[in-house]
Amino acid sequence: MTYDLLIHGGTVLTVNTGFDVIEDGIVGVSGDIVTLVTARDGVLPAARRVIDAAGGIIMPGLVNTHTHLPMTLFRGLADDLPLQRWLEDHMFPAEAAYITESTAKTGALLACAEMLLSGTTTCCDGYFFEGQVAEAVAAAGMRAVLGCGVVDFPAPGVPDPGENVAHAARFADDLAHRFPTVAPAVFCHAPYTCGERTLRRAKAAAAERGLLFQIHIAETRSERRQIMEQHAMTPVGYLDRLGLLDPNTLLVHAIWVDADDIHRIAVNGAAVSVTTQSEMKLASGIAPLSAFLAAGVRTGLGTDGAASNNSLDMFREMDMTAKIHKVHHLDPTCMDARTVLTLATRGGAEAIGLGRQVGSITVGKQADLIVVGTDQPGMTPLYEAASQVVYSAKGRDVRHVVVAGRPVVADGRLLTLPLEEILDAAQAVGQRIRSGKEPS
Repeated sequence: MTYDLLIHGGTVLTVNTGFDVIEDGIVGVSGDIVTLVTARDGVLPAARRVIDAAGGIIMPGLVNTHTHLPMTLFRGLADDLPLQRWLEDHMFPAEAAYITESTAKTGALLACAEMLLSGTTTCCDGYFFEGQVAEAVAAAGMRAVLGCGVVDFPAPGVPDPGENVAHAARFADDLAHRFPTVAPAVFCHAPYTCGERTLRRAKAAAAERGLLFQIHIAETRSERRQIMEQHAMTPVGYLDRLGLLDPNTLLVHAIWVDADDIHRIAVNGAAVSVTTQSEMKLASGIAPLSAFLAAGVRTGLGTDGAASNNSLDMFREMDMTAKIHKVHHLDPTCMDARTVLTLATRGGAEAIGLGRQVGSITVGKQADLIVVGTDQPGMTPLYEAASQVVYSAKGRDVRHVVVAGRPVVADGRLLTLPLEEILDAAQAVGQRIRSGKEPS
């Protein structure tokens, strides 16, 4: 048999259910599917294309379960502020003034370039002008689940909030089957920006189409207090009362939750996205990640948007997630490297409904693979591959990236997008924002 692609010469971190680690492993790809995962035994099989991992780590592409891709354009714009002030005084006005079809695509292209070069092959996004985001993702060769944003006030691309759910549904219908690696979703911003009628209608639109429903929930103590005052129940309890919790619901943040909330999430089969660094930067709190896992809640890691992180590097996210929970629980064994790596790959894929397709190096799954180099001082020597990935690696250590069997990064160079043009375009938008000029 001749494989279309063969990756060899490294340690294979499968992140399968047994977490098999294969020294001097080989991964064979036929079309867009993994068809061989084994240790090398003699002569390499025949292949049309060969990638030598050069002693590096061969692993699944990372899965970022929560992003707002065009917000790369606001990276560093309004740092060191509380969430509500950051949102209401800076982000919402900046979006209204500067997010257009053109700038949304520029920001999304910048985000895709950053993610691919740092080993993220799949993301779950929610924002405005999501059709342009889809075009950017497809051009980059990434995999994504994309939801058009829903809020109960005028938003970029949706000047009439009465059309918010209909607009999101049209986007989902238009995107269905348009790009092979891009799937639609519905994204309700939060229960404090969407009323009960909007929440119910948005979830119904998602359910009718069998799509993922994303929502920020229980992000801050003030949000919990507000929902308790308005509805006499917790934010998660409120969603449960509305019938919004099910296996096609992704709850983003879920920090201010209690034991009853976690039980509700678990019994309804909903999933959670934890965005550790964004939550730290905005001083929102620490999500009860250990409790989610103990309850069997499908959980993944995300970066959030680059305006509140300020990075889309999932290696940084893994490192910080592991360490913050160790110190929070005063337990160095908490959130061990294999657990955190699983959250950033297979766990994240399961949380956004792609567990059967991606998240581990398994025969029959999509060939979304990365090679992490171990030839730099910060990655040498190598004893335990998962620990090295979580505690030592950075996005810049990624050497090769493959999505659906197609190389998109080779030797640290982006193959699918004109990086210099994207950087120039993003700089131009940033200059307009700094000067206060309206977008052209």
